[in-house]
Amino acid sequence: MSPEEAVAVAVSLLAVWLTTRGSLWNYPFSFASVALYGHIFFDVKLYADMALQGVFALTLAYGLGEWLRFRVADGTVRVTRAPRAELVWSLVAGAAAALALGAFLYSRTDAALPWVDAALTAASLVGSWWAARRRIESWWLWIVVDTLYVALFLYKGLTLTAGLYALFVVLAVAGLRRWRLAYLEQGVTPRPDCGLSAS
Repeated sequence: MSPEEAVAVAVSLLAVWLTTRGSLWNYPFSFASVALYGHIFFDVKLYADMALQGVFALTLAYGLGEWLRFRVADGTVRVTRAPRAELVWSLVAGAAAALALGAFLYSRTDAALPWVDAALTAASLVGSWWAARRRIESWWLWIVVDTLYVALFLYKGLTLTAGLYALFVVLAVAGLRRWRLAYLEQGVTPRPDCGLSAS
């Protein structure tokens, strides 16, 4: 565990907590997090995850614009549900990206776990896209992805980061509940498959 990893953990945890609150203040911390983890992942040869941080930065820039445009009276973001067609095409695109990236990492780099790295990278891109678009479903995806990242980081010896991602799972569950309640308060009736109960 390096001092850089410790700082990255603290910054990332704060960023995700602020995201669960629907706060625009998540963005400065999120940008700092991707910069720190880009360097950390390079050091441990998780190249797809390193590159992912750059894509996250672009997604964050897009998301900041979206979140600024769609705020409610208390300053938090207005959350939305993803249409089923969007869920399907984005998951199909993510699977295709995982296969392409995995093949590249396997054949052209010394990536430690090319297929796992690629699959989690692609799923994270989908999750980031959904979060930028204020989709409640992003939290379901983060629960799955972050759980798998815990195992990956333990395997790679990034114990503190594995602990961080375990906390991310907890925060993702909290974010799902909070965003669903916010959605209900906006006066929109959720679909029956919406997820956790509001109670």
